[in-house]
Amino acid sequence: MHEGNSVFNKIKNIIRNIKGIVFTVAILVAVVFLFSFAVNGASQKADSSSTSTLEKAVRKAAVQCYAIEGFYPPDVDYLVDHYGIIIDKNKYAISYISFTANNMPDIQVKIAGSD
Repeated sequence: MHEGNSVFNKIKNIIRNIKGIVFTVAILVAVVFLFSFAVNGASQKADSSSTSTLEKAVRKAAVQCYAIEGFYPPDVDYLVDHYGIIIDKNKYAISYISFTANNMPDIQVKIAGSD
């Protein structure tokens, strides 16, 4: 009877250890999930901020061009060539629609591929 009780205790200890391992793995998975969720949120916020900053810079350069040269530039390349705007075309997609030389163009900046 003593030997049967010992086997029962060993099985009980193994089950207790398995429960502890499962609990630890579950906690680890939850921490990894929360961490990735937080990093993704921070990344999206940084992208939003950078697109807003670039859009303001393009708009400011277009207004500066109008003030200096008397017309809004026909495209973004003009601002890159003449007003020092730097654009990472792999990261940003810029919609720059110029209707006439004396009307402010419609300017929108998005992360490339984020339609």
